[in-house]
Amino acid sequence: MAVLSVEDLTVAYGDHTVFKDLSFTVNDGDFLVVVGENGVGKTTLVRALLGLVKPKAGTVNIPTGTRIGYVPQFRNIDEEYPLSIRDFVALNSRQSWLPWLTGKERHALDRMIRITDLTPIAGRPLGLASGGEKQRAYLAQALLPAPRLLILDESTASLDNEMKYNLLDLVARFQEAGLSVMFITHDWDLAEHYGTRYLHMTKDGYSTGSIDELAELRKETVEC
Repeated sequence: MAVLSVEDLTVAYGDHTVFKDLSFTVNDGDFLVVVGENGVGKTTLVRALLGLVKPKAGTVNIPTGTRIGYVPQFRNIDEEYPLSIRDFVALNSRQSWLPWLTGKERHALDRMIRITDLTPIAGRPLGLASGGEKQRAYLAQALLPAPRLLILDESTASLDNEMKYNLLDLVARFQEAGLSVMFITHDWDLAEHYGTRYLHMTKDGYSTGSIDELAELRKETVEC
C-alpha cells in the first residue's frame, strides 16, 4: 500500500523551475533512496512533501492520519543548548494535554532511547554530544511517535564512514519491521547498500526503478 504518492509534481521559484512533472510512489516497507547532483531539487522536494513549499502543479498524496518522521542534515545546536539528550528526544512524545509525560509516554521514550543506543549518554547535554550522537538523538526524536514514513535529508553527510553505516543499520532495523524510508543522499555506496528502490533526479528530469538497476545507472553517470 502506498504511504506516499507524488504525481506530476512541479516546483518553481518565480521564473525558475526547480523540477517538473515528477512522479513516484513510496510503498509500505520501501527504502527509497533519492540521488542526484547538487541543485537538482532534492531538498526542495522534501520541503514540498512536508508542506513547506507550495507546488506550482501536481499533487502529493499522503493517506489521512499518516505520521511522518523527519531528520534534517543540520540543526543549529551549539554547546550552550540546554536540554539533555533524553529531554530533547522527549519533545516529540507529548500526545496529551498534560504538562508531564504519562506512564505510557515514559515507557515509549525509555524504549526508544535504548533502541537507539543512547541510554549511557541520555543525561548528557545535547550540545556537548558528538556528531554521531546528535544524529542518533535526531533519529530517536523522529521515530518516537511511531511514524509510518521516515524522511532522511542528507542525514549522514557530516558523519564519518563508520557512523554512517551505524546510523543506517539502525534505520534498516525499523524498515525491516515495516517502516517506509525515504533517504536523500549523495553517497551512491550507501544508496546501493540500503535501498530497495531509487529515484534519480537530474537537471533534465528523473528516473526511478529497483535498486538492482541503480548500479548500471551509476556506471553510466560516472562515464558521462
